[in-house]
Amino acid sequence: MATRETGQHYQDPKKALWCLKKLPLLADIPHDTLQQLADSVQLLDLRRRQVIYLPGDPGQAVYFLSAGRVKISKVTRDGKELTLDYRVAGDPFGELCLIEGGAREDMAEAMDTSLVIEVERGTFERLVQKEGLIGFRLVKILAQRRRELEGKIENLIFKDVNSKLAELLLRLGQDYGVDDSRGTLVSLKITHQEMANLIGSTRETVSLTLSQFKRSGLIATEGRRVILSDREGLRALA
Repeated sequence: MATRETGQHYQDPKKALWCLKKLPLLADIPHDTLQQLADSVQLLDLRRRQVIYLPGDPGQAVYFLSAGRVKISKVTRDGKELTLDYRVAGDPFGELCLIEGGAREDMAEAMDTSLVIEVERGTFERLVQKEGLIGFRLVKILAQRRRELEGKIENLIFKDVNSKLAELLLRLGQDYGVDDSRGTLVSLKITHQEMANLIGSTRETVSLTLSQFKRSGLIATEGRRVILSDREGLRALA
């Protein structure tokens, strides 16, 4: 479980403007509008495992990831965790506060050294009202995330561990894969526990299944990195 310690908020309009210009959601937005936004946002430097928000925290801001990686997860009262997804540079998160306006229901945690832009809810709502293109893009993002979540629920209910893990490895290969003489190297370092949280299983079961995949020649390992040696074989399982 991550610590409650969070990074330090600070304002740096020049750095904020540079970060905002790189966000796909804000592409083609007038410079003056971005400058006004940069003057009001907070920046947040985070170390690995630092928390951005927890369930029950007030939904008072929307976040954008400028650098690093953030995990979005559900956590039960007894400490069990289900990873919903990861956010990478350029992604918004915590955006449901715009719709619901209530307390957070999930947890956001930095998985690498990260730089986050925090935009106060009212400020972002006014920006969306002024720049309709942002609202249109945000709706498309929310629709895509809903489809992904529905697919995840379907997998959790109807697929066994072999299928879920094979599908996860293929997705990681698509998102983070680089060509390697042994196959596709997943450049993302990910632990067995993180994989288990993503597919709703246990670390022990994931470790055992990965060992089976390795013996079957479907994958190879290099430290915490996985090499997809036989993608067609994994697709057959998925």
